Amino acid sequence: MQLIDGWLDTARRQPSPHFDDRPENEPPYLLVVHNISLPPGQFGGPWIDALFLGTLDPDAHPYFADIAQLRVSAHCLIRRDGEVVQYVPFNKRAWHAGVSSYKGRERCNDFAIGIELEGTDTLPYTGAQYQQLAAVTRLLITAYPAIADNMAGHCDIAPVRKTDPGPAFEWPVFRAMVASPCDKEQP
Repeated sequence: MQLIDGWLDTARRQPSPHFDDRPENEPPYLLVVHNISLPPGQFGGPWIDALFLGTLDPDAHPYFADIAQLRVSAHCLIRRDGEVVQYVPFNKRAWHAGVSSYKGRERCNDFAIGIELEGTDTLPYTGAQYQQLAAVTRLLITAYPAIADNMAGHCDIAPVRKTDPGPAFEWPVFRAMVASPCDKEQP
C-alpha cells in the first residue's frame, strides 16, 4: 500500500465532488473514525458510494429522502469485508466532520482525515476492518506524523451531535494494531 498524490494505490477510487482545498499550509494532523450504514443497520449495496458521490436517489428508501441533498464525503470507507474505497485524496479537505472541535480548535475538516467504517455504534466491527484501518493509519502516520498522537471518534469532536464510531469500536485493539509493525489478533 502506497500514497500517490494523496490517493491509496490499493483502494477502489470513487472521486467525490464534495471536497475542496485545505487552508494554505494546513497539513492534516487528526484522524477521525466514523461509522455509516445505509439504510441504517444494513450493509453492502451502492448507497454509501451514492451519498458521497452526490447521486443518492431519495426515492430508493424512505430514509434517503432526508439525506439525499447532503453534500458530504469522507476520505475513505472501509467496508465489512475490508475493501477500502477512497473518495477524496488525503491532501484535500473532505466534508465529514460538520460542526466540530478538537483540542479547542473549530472546523475539524480543515485539519482532519475522515475514515468511515461500514457499521453501527453497537454491532462489532470486523477483523478485516481493523486490519485495514490500522494499515491505512500507519501509512498516514508516515506522511503526517502528528496523526500518531491525534486519533478521535466523530463522537469526540462533535459530542452533542454524533455518537460514532460508538461503544462497539475497540480503541485499545485499534491503537495496538497501529503501534505494531504487523497486525495483531483482531476482535
